[in-house]
Amino acid sequence: MSDSRSTSKVAALQMVSTIQLSENLLRAEALVAEAAASGATLAVLPENFALFGSKTIFQLAAEEAKTGALQHFLAGLSVRYSIILVGGTIPLPAEDGRVYATSFIYGADGACLGRYRKIHLFDADVGDAQGSYRESDSYAPGDQLVVVESALGRIGLAVCYDLRFPEMFRGMLDLQMDIIVLPSAFTRNTGWAHWLPLLRARAIENQCLVVAANQGGIHDSTRQTSGGSVIVDSWGRVLAEAGLGEACIIASYDQAEQNALRRRMPVSQHRRV
Repeated sequence: MSDSRSTSKVAALQMVSTIQLSENLLRAEALVAEAAASGATLAVLPENFALFGSKTIFQLAAEEAKTGALQHFLAGLSVRYSIILVGGTIPLPAEDGRVYATSFIYGADGACLGRYRKIHLFDADVGDAQGSYRESDSYAPGDQLVVVESALGRIGLAVCYDLRFPEMFRGMLDLQMDIIVLPSAFTRNTGWAHWLPLLRARAIENQCLVVAANQGGIHDSTRQTSGGSVIVDSWGRVLAEAGLGEACIIASYDQAEQNALRRRMPVSQHRRV
């Protein structure tokens, strides 16, 4: 039987963000409040939670660099609701004129525990209404893995397309990662085909809890995301899963059970590269 002292609730928050910044922030706060009211101690917002599909990311990035308004907003939510909060992604200026898709994580006291710049950029043709995606036209890639210490253990940060690169998560496991958080905005075509199998694989091979928060709906005439935000345990079991539309999903994370699995089946010690 697991020790109740090692068990915590975690939440993945699914949104259908638009170009209306103020409305997106209202919906984000409502979901964080719902997660906290359900007893969650960790909540994850999706990629582009504050602004989706807009041509004004450069303006938003410049404003954020000056004022830090979205960072203050996220820190305020973490304090107000006493929750560890992963703030999806925020655009911030890069040195080459593009922007970084930056994910911040805040402790329940509002302190910034770390920030991660999305490493893998989605340059692909997927056959949907938009057809072609070239993130690297606007976004610069990050170059550092990020694993932060928290009250729930060591949390590894990744974003969306990163999911397809298992070596990245092996690198984070070498940094003693316990939990993977993955803010995302998977396209409808790729998400319905690959999202859940990839997430379960990352959970199983790294023996980690995965909390994956996706966008989930129709954003404009060409952009549709796949939803299906999910929480997967270290055995690969789906603990909670959303459909389409806005959602707050909650599941219990038992760190003692996860640690026991790692002792029984010490996969990381058996690696031969």
